[in-house]
Amino acid sequence: MVGDKARGEMNAFQRNESKETLFTFISAGDDPPKGDFPVQKKSPKLCGSNYPLSIAFIVVNEFCERFSYYGMRAVLTLYFLSFFHWDENLSTAVYHAFSALCYFTPVVGAIMADSWLGKYRTIIYLSIVYVVGHLIKSVGAIPSLGNQVVHVILSMVGLFLIALGTGGIKPCVSAFGGDQFEEEHTSERSKFFSIFYLSINAGSLISTFVTPVLRGDVKCFGEDCYALAFGVPAALMVLALVVFIAGSGLYRKTPPQGNILLEVCKCIGFAIKNRLKNRSSQIPKRDHWLDWASEKYSKQLIGEIKMVTRVLFLFIPLPMFWALFDQQGSRWTLQATKMNADFGIYVLQPDQMQFLNPLLILVFIPIFDLGLYPLINMCKFNFTPIRKMATGMILAGMAFGLAAIVEVKINETDMPQLVPEESLIRVLNLAKNPVQVTIQDKDLFQQPVEAFQNPAEYSKLILNGEQQSLLFTLQYQGLSLPFNYTMKEKSVYSLIVFEAEGNLSSHLITDLEAKPENGLAAVRFINGLNQDVNLTIDSRWFIAVQRNYSASEYSLLERDKYNNGKCITEMGEFPLELGLLDFGASYTIVITNVSGGAVKTWKSEDIKANNVHMAWQLPQYLLISAGEVMFSITGLAFSYSQSPASMKSVLQAGWLLTVAVGNTFVLVVAQTAPMAQWAEFVLFTVLLFAVCIIFSIMGYFYVSVDPEDLEEKEEKRETPSRGNMISLVTQKTKL
Repeated sequence: MVGDKARGEMNAFQRNESKETLFTFISAGDDPPKGDFPVQKKSPKLCGSNYPLSIAFIVVNEFCERFSYYGMRAVLTLYFLSFFHWDENLSTAVYHAFSALCYFTPVVGAIMADSWLGKYRTIIYLSIVYVVGHLIKSVGAIPSLGNQVVHVILSMVGLFLIALGTGGIKPCVSAFGGDQFEEEHTSERSKFFSIFYLSINAGSLISTFVTPVLRGDVKCFGEDCYALAFGVPAALMVLALVVFIAGSGLYRKTPPQGNILLEVCKCIGFAIKNRLKNRSSQIPKRDHWLDWASEKYSKQLIGEIKMVTRVLFLFIPLPMFWALFDQQGSRWTLQATKMNADFGIYVLQPDQMQFLNPLLILVFIPIFDLGLYPLINMCKFNFTPIRKMATGMILAGMAFGLAAIVEVKINETDMPQLVPEESLIRVLNLAKNPVQVTIQDKDLFQQPVEAFQNPAEYSKLILNGEQQSLLFTLQYQGLSLPFNYTMKEKSVYSLIVFEAEGNLSSHLITDLEAKPENGLAAVRFINGLNQDVNLTIDSRWFIAVQRNYSASEYSLLERDKYNNGKCITEMGEFPLELGLLDFGASYTIVITNVSGGAVKTWKSEDIKANNVHMAWQLPQYLLISAGEVMFSITGLAFSYSQSPASMKSVLQAGWLLTVAVGNTFVLVVAQTAPMAQWAEFVLFTVLLFAVCIIFSIMGYFYVSVDPEDLEEKEEKRETPSRGNMISLVTQKTKL
């Protein structure tokens, strides 16, 4: 059975990470990963074993490089959102543009290594590019260095160089590690790949947990320390380069021998060109369109390309899976910023949730290989690789369905969306008695507002244009007092009613129109004293508020309990307790009086706190991680088993390009079809289910083959010799 054979051939795959693959871009005619190595002196061994000492440098290099890449990428979306103040759609689009570029550039690195520089020098040169990109990216995150244009330019240049570096060395490092082993040590080479991919998972797991802590829990330049969050991965990449160079004298270095991917592209191009030149009905037809390349290319190469194109045809629907999968670092991270991250003993950063994926992968692989798959086989169910991949797609679609449900629950605490000729208003009664508020020609506030009554939901106020002057009438203790205020569309207001010098008065102040970003809490103060006050919050925030019910601007604070503040007045310094300022909430705190040596305050929650806990993202991470194990690892093993030895690298290129195309699709959706986030999740769910059906139909008609059998059949086929092709048109034709 194909699935069993694939598992036998792909033992080294079973501990790998999502898109990191064992396939290596190889030279034409090589048999990966065993290829023929040039005769060189033997490398020193590790502790008397058959493991070359050089692989220790390669494994450490890979750990540091993966820490560098995943650590930087973990905080990237929030960097765009918070540091550049881009909206969510643009942040998502740029994130996925970067991810797509990281999976387009491995083709460039493979061609450089196999056709020009060799693996060793390619790794060295592109690692230098990688380091420079990280350094530029880190410098671009220093707030005091230039304006936003400078920051954006530095960041984009840095990201481009990082994409070129990480993608360029991706196909080289694992292959270079395999080159270190002597031909007879195949068992040790296989175990090396297991250790190699363990280092990938370790780097990913640790970095996605640590770098968000460096970003959020460490403060520099008065805000989140993105310079440090990018600087530590940069330091790890420098260390990766130093370690790799340190082992230079121990490496076995194979010279470049030509790239099979280029040969395949040239062969396909020649076949298409030759077919277009020979469209005459008098020229005999050929069994396959690739046979039109037989004038220039060998039967063996053409036969192998035919085998590969059958598998590549199955790759066509696969980008949709990666379109969903890679949104863990963008849309799902943005979703986490709008949730409650308090787990009791630890407050999780929203971008830390990404560490669940590599953790779950390490847990699921042995569970699936040693438990689930054998159990299914015992039930006599033919769980073929195609069915496993389709199941993985269904699980990923279900994960996004759950994400849509979570998003709907999150939206319940959001502010209403404002539209033209509409604003929102509420009343804060800070007087001693109830007050009745009437607005000219508006049917609002039917009941009197009690003194210090927790305000109800905002009321919708319809205007007759972009702005409108309205008459407010306040009825208080038998008196009717008029006030005129100008209201602007798409704005949110609080009408503050208070007593000043024995008379009723009011202010109209502007409120926040949306929740604070990134789970921060917003707070402002209204000074009900007849003297100015200076407030200190947590020894870092200093706010001056003028007397007689003046209001301060909003301050954004981390979610925490703030009970160590100070209020300084003309009468002295008094302790100030604010209590818990929760995730995503907005507060108005009124200083009412000073008595008993303490400041008396009244706290109003303007915007509700995030009440959906971040733990509700766990089911969707469980589903998409399980889907990844069934889709990615199975897909790699299956395609490996269905291609001839010399074409493994072509399939690696095709596989990586499906990841790039998937990220490109997310970019397009984010920029061209903006919609409510829950609706976008539903869209991706429906699209993946539809693609899953198409893929299942394609897989149903796919016939599994043994590449060696096909090669033998291809050799037996009678094909026209070069001598019979004299009548073909060879002159140049304008198309």
